[in-house]
Amino acid sequence: MSGVEMEDDKGADDEKGVERRSGTIQSVSIAARFLTILADAEGPMALGELARRAGTGTSTAHRYMQSLIKEGLAVQETASGRYDLGPTALDIGIGALRRIDAVEVAARHMKALAMRIAASGGVAIWTDRGPTVVRWYRSAYFSISAIGLGDVLPLDNTACGLVFQAFLPPERIEVARRLQPAPFRGKPPAARDLARIRESFGHELSGHLLSGIAGQAAPVFDAQHEVACVVTTTTGTALPEADRALIFAAAREASAEAGGAGAYGRP
Repeated sequence: MSGVEMEDDKGADDEKGVERRSGTIQSVSIAARFLTILADAEGPMALGELARRAGTGTSTAHRYMQSLIKEGLAVQETASGRYDLGPTALDIGIGALRRIDAVEVAARHMKALAMRIAASGGVAIWTDRGPTVVRWYRSAYFSISAIGLGDVLPLDNTACGLVFQAFLPPERIEVARRLQPAPFRGKPPAARDLARIRESFGHELSGHLLSGIAGQAAPVFDAQHEVACVVTTTTGTALPEADRALIFAAAREASAEAGGAGAYGRP
């Protein structure tokens, strides 16, 4: 018996001991670890690399991978011997994505944020009339009553409207532009301004909607890397930079939960 195998057998005994103490099925946790590593990888992986990242011996990794292959959760390339996610793992992932509501995920993040900083905020979706507020939470530190559920926000004079314009097809924008009142439409943004919003994944405007009030907005992407909604806030103009960063971080976290984290890695 090789040193590696002896080391792996000892690890298996240790795993059983942990199972007895914790009341959990340790083998399931280890299998999930291998699946997570495969999901995070850029492509198929060699057995040795899988074992290294999982913190196990190669024979332990081999046993787990063979079990995952048997259940369709992993596959092994014939030519290279490398491992990748299998069709059952894909089915599970798609099933999970079907159950994710990006708006509800974003709303949860914005409700928590409104309790932490001096910013009232919520979530807007796109309708034929433009950005429409579907969730709104008043901050304990700063509240503006001019915005509420169901309100349609100006297309060109709000950070939210500009973020939608940056990430939606122009033809959808034009439908709303024709339906919105003239004061809402304002002056269409320049292409370079929309490009900057796409690069920074967010925008801030001050004094455009109401005097002395700043608005911030950032996109939330779904698993198809499309804009599912936009998180938006209203604040006083003296909002600290750290708090502004939290607003944009909330959009990224909501995107990650909704399966759209990859949108931030696109050119």
